Amino acid sequence: MNSSFKIILLLFASTLSQQVFAQSTSDSIDLFIKEKMSKLKIPGLQLAIVKNNRLEKLSAYGLANIEHQVAVDSKSSFSINSMTKAFVGVAIMQLQEWGKLKVEDHISQYILDIPDDWKSITIRQLLSNTSGLPNNIDDKEQVLGDGTEGKNWEMVKKLPIQFKPGERFSYNQTGYYILGRIITKLSGKHFTKFIDDNQFKVATMSATEFGDSHDIIPNSAGAYSTIVNVAGNWINDGKLHNAFATFPLFFRTATGIISTSEDLAKWLIALQSGKLLNNKNSVQQMLTSVTLNDGHIDGFNRLTNGYALGWPTVVRDEHPAAAPVGGMRSALFVYPKDDLSIIVLTNLQGSNPEWFIDEIAGNYTCSTYTFLPSA
Repeated sequence: MNSSFKIILLLFASTLSQQVFAQSTSDSIDLFIKEKMSKLKIPGLQLAIVKNNRLEKLSAYGLANIEHQVAVDSKSSFSINSMTKAFVGVAIMQLQEWGKLKVEDHISQYILDIPDDWKSITIRQLLSNTSGLPNNIDDKEQVLGDGTEGKNWEMVKKLPIQFKPGERFSYNQTGYYILGRIITKLSGKHFTKFIDDNQFKVATMSATEFGDSHDIIPNSAGAYSTIVNVAGNWINDGKLHNAFATFPLFFRTATGIISTSEDLAKWLIALQSGKLLNNKNSVQQMLTSVTLNDGHIDGFNRLTNGYALGWPTVVRDEHPAAAPVGGMRSALFVYPKDDLSIIVLTNLQGSNPEWFIDEIAGNYTCSTYTFLPSA
């Protein structure tokens, strides 16, 4: 057997081995997803996996609409809720690259109608939820006031500041409203249009838009929940109910994007390949967890335990991640050290896919690391 033929055989064997591994991995993930959906009562789910900056896997499972028995497919669109904040982070970094602002700037340089004790707050603190601002939603997550921007703004300005800026992490929607105003002011176009032009269009995200339950959304997967309002009290009765959300236009920097896992994969690939941000340092700065005044890092919980500039983070020695989550139903994890990103979108509020994305990642990363178990 000549050496050339041996090389061809080796290459063929290597390619075949890779194909078998990829198929085995895909089958294993499909089985895992279906088991999770059954356990958590998730009607429909979309999955995209990006490895080495290319789309490795795109899959759809279950039902987008239970009532009409419509299956989820690659075109089904899902609300990504607070994952929208990651797009705001990119928008602010774009304005910084273009010399329009710096993230260390005080917001008083751009927004004049604010109380005196807000004037030392920086754009970085707005993005990282460390501003101390009062929240413009109530404890039931309803927008303060009558649903109008003017009333909401006047009400929140009268509330006391919660803590000294940079002192604590406290999830806050007011900061993202202000960021929307800054984007609109500095770009000369409404923040929704700015994000559409400079992210959706650049990444060819044809199925992505801003919206809520009142809008007609093509191929909408809708939303379900097991939480229902009974006599003014929210209870979990274990049954699926339709869920509805209203996001006023001024509130849509905090939440408001509708997308697909394929479009989000395109967005991540565009971000990682320099199409959205020209400077790699901009991406690194955006994804770096913000430290508080006392030097430590804080976040939502033991998993998403840090927060960067619009991006929650998973701070740990092995397989750290940037991890936008939304509506207790959608999440994406970017593992920079592994050149791996995983996107899971569902139509069940309360499915919390962030708690099982690490288990999917385990199919692509070193098995010596013990990923956090599901909550």
